[in-house]
Amino acid sequence: MNLLIDVDDTLYDQLTPFTEAYQSVFGQLYGDGPVDQIFVKSRVYSDEVFEQVSSGQMSNADMHVYRMTRAMEDCGVRITAEQALAFQERYAEQQQRIVVDPQMEELLDFAVRTGIRLGIITNGPAEHQARKVRQLRMNRWVEEQNVFISGQLGIAKPDTGLFRHVEQSMNIRPEESYYIGDSYANDIVGAKRAGWQSIWVNRRQHQIPEQAEYRPDYVADGEHAPLEIVRAIWSTLTVGEES
Repeated sequence: MNLLIDVDDTLYDQLTPFTEAYQSVFGQLYGDGPVDQIFVKSRVYSDEVFEQVSSGQMSNADMHVYRMTRAMEDCGVRITAEQALAFQERYAEQQQRIVVDPQMEELLDFAVRTGIRLGIITNGPAEHQARKVRQLRMNRWVEEQNVFISGQLGIAKPDTGLFRHVEQSMNIRPEESYYIGDSYANDIVGAKRAGWQSIWVNRRQHQIPEQAEYRPDYVADGEHAPLEIVRAIWSTLTVGEES
């Protein structure tokens, strides 16, 4: 069994550093506000311009301003570009304090104990995402050569080509591979198109579009923890091998 894992909002809860940054920059102006809603909306706007940023048509700074001003505007608050950049600076500082979610740490420890092969697939700028991987100390579980960052490779989820690159690099087969991530559009759709099994970490209780072609094989939410799901999969695989 091969288990590849997303970074943002999968290995750690991205709302934690976002909330800390928001309260530091906007707390006195707007109170707590609907921080969780603003966070979700900022992710939507970030994804909206991801291709433009990846291709160099939009700078990272312009993306940071765009996603935060639009997210705040949707929640009835207008901020300046300067405020958006001040938030981003604080957000980046808080991301230097991120730690692996306890449930994910349990999952990673289990995978190492049982011999499940681990890797990381993440979208984003090369150094920015690599810094998060280092901050999370993922080298405790994942070999460096099995960390795949879209900004380094020039191809991003949900493009099937990224999953094919991972298969070739790790010498793995899609039918033996599972991908766990939080984004339905990038992680679940990408994995399913590539013929992988998928585990959706649905922290924000998102809904799958009614006409969606792809469905996650497993969902980690308030009822089912990631470790519970992977342990059940592993048990099924090992029973099959024994029989």
